[in-house]
Amino acid sequence: MLVVGPDQGRAGVLRGEIAELVREYHAEAFRPGAFVPGQTPVPASGKVIDAEDLVHLVDAGLDGWLTSGRFAAEFARALADRLGVRHALLCNSGSSANLLAVSALTSPRLAERALRPGDEVITVAAGFPTTVNPVLQNGLVPVFVDIELGTYDVRVAALEEAVGPRTRALVLAHTLGNPFDLDAVTAVAQRHGLWLVEDNCDALGSTYRGRPTGTFGDLATCSFYPAHHITTGEGGAVLTRRAALRPLVESFRDWGRDCWCDPGRDGTCGARYGWQLGDLPAGYDHKYTYSHLGYNLKITDPQAAVGLSQLARLPEFAAARRRNWQTLHDGLHDLDGLVMPRATEGADPSWFGFCLTVTPDSTLERDALVSALNARGIGTRLLFGGNLLRQPAYAGAPHRVVGPLTNTDAVTERTFWVGVHPGLTPSMLDHLVTSLRDLVTGRSRA
Repeated sequence: MLVVGPDQGRAGVLRGEIAELVREYHAEAFRPGAFVPGQTPVPASGKVIDAEDLVHLVDAGLDGWLTSGRFAAEFARALADRLGVRHALLCNSGSSANLLAVSALTSPRLAERALRPGDEVITVAAGFPTTVNPVLQNGLVPVFVDIELGTYDVRVAALEEAVGPRTRALVLAHTLGNPFDLDAVTAVAQRHGLWLVEDNCDALGSTYRGRPTGTFGDLATCSFYPAHHITTGEGGAVLTRRAALRPLVESFRDWGRDCWCDPGRDGTCGARYGWQLGDLPAGYDHKYTYSHLGYNLKITDPQAAVGLSQLARLPEFAAARRRNWQTLHDGLHDLDGLVMPRATEGADPSWFGFCLTVTPDSTLERDALVSALNARGIGTRLLFGGNLLRQPAYAGAPHRVVGPLTNTDAVTERTFWVGVHPGLTPSMLDHLVTSLRDLVTGRSRA
């Protein structure tokens, strides 16, 4: 449902007419074309925008309020309600959300539980860079463990061995929408008193034993980039059930200030000039008092307006992803030479992609398959950065490795994935299955 602005007489009437014109525009401009195998692209990821998304976007633009405003407040409430968490704090990207989540745990206000430079954070080496970067950017030390082939999630058997005297947190992603073993991971976190941050950027709509991912950790993150389950263009969120963590995330997001007033509002605390913090004089303006070394990572209201509209369709999008993943699995599961993906036991993934690994004894070559698929218009992706320790950005970065990274290296050299997003049609999926079967069985040359 469209969230309308205040009635402004003639302006309100015009706003309604503009909304109807936007719907007419969408019907013309976004009309799907015919699919031509080998010519029409089959992208690995992509957004699905309907008329109401555009109406929300234009409606927010007509407000002329370009920073966070009424749509951001409504989107944050709706997202928290949808997932069953206490707080959803919007920001400008999923990468920023990860930065905010880890940074919040360094706040001196957490006393003895605050992460300090040199403390260790357990994560995996096979992942997206901005799951790990905030650890290094905060002067912490990542401890890398291997993953499992098939699920592509953390190898939970390595977690106990990875815990050392300075280990203080776990930062782990639900890879390609597939929840990691939350029973095992949360047990380790509780046993050792570790913070748990769930990188839920690829898994919005996934569940583990019937409970939404993003609700198990002390903090969790979402991304609303166009490749993800819902989109705001650029955008993200930090989720938490802990009231004490909310003001810390907000502070780091909003320049590091101590004040929690929304943009354009003053005096929420009722004592704007009644504070005395640090060495500042008593009564120094609370709105310009800073308690952390923060950033400006807020979302804009037009972005949030689209997110609010998209959120209503999350169940539809998640169902399409599951359906498309199953179509690919049914069409490809009997192929030799490829490791098929599988869901973690107890999980119902809202899949981000369909991941395949060439077996070491196969005559197939990952790069040749990827090239041949791309030549047929079928988009592919590698498993993000592969082994991040082999990436140039991490040369010389402080870290610790626990156990061999055998599977991490395997995905670096032999793994790729194809799309399952809601924008794919049955004809596109059929072209993908037929092409991959032909390439693997030798009916077409890779």
